[in-house]
Amino acid sequence: MSPQELVLQEARLLDEQRWDEWLALFSEDARYWVPLQGAAQAEGAAHNALADEDRLLLSLRIERLKSPRAHSEHPRSRCQHVLQAPQCTGEGATHCELRTPFLYIESRGERQLLLAGTATHRLVRVDDAWRIRLKRVDLLDADKPLPAIQLFP
Repeated sequence: MSPQELVLQEARLLDEQRWDEWLALFSEDARYWVPLQGAAQAEGAAHNALADEDRLLLSLRIERLKSPRAHSEHPRSRCQHVLQAPQCTGEGATHCELRTPFLYIESRGERQLLLAGTATHRLVRVDDAWRIRLKRVDLLDADKPLPAIQLFP
């Protein structure tokens, strides 16, 4: 699977709530990061984040989403990712970085949330397959008050 196909597959798995398959796309040292200041926030900066999760925290969040006792998931959240074509900003034999502008719609009950932003995927080759080492999600209005985001933009 090409790096661009991996990014598209990742969004499809999220939209279909295939959580375990989605998590399998990440490397063991993965990070999922949604900076509080969006694109203006430098990497490594000591700022709060809307989400800053390693693989263990991602797996815990998935277990919560799958649990029938997750009260914040009654009714269940659903999502739809609308992606522009992922653009490679750097590629080597073992590393690749892609930038993908997106629209994210999250629906729960009568409520729909629309977010726009840009995702940066840093991929690494692991056993002849690309894996996500970093997914950085820069929301367009990250610095504005946002409602709770239940799933993964």
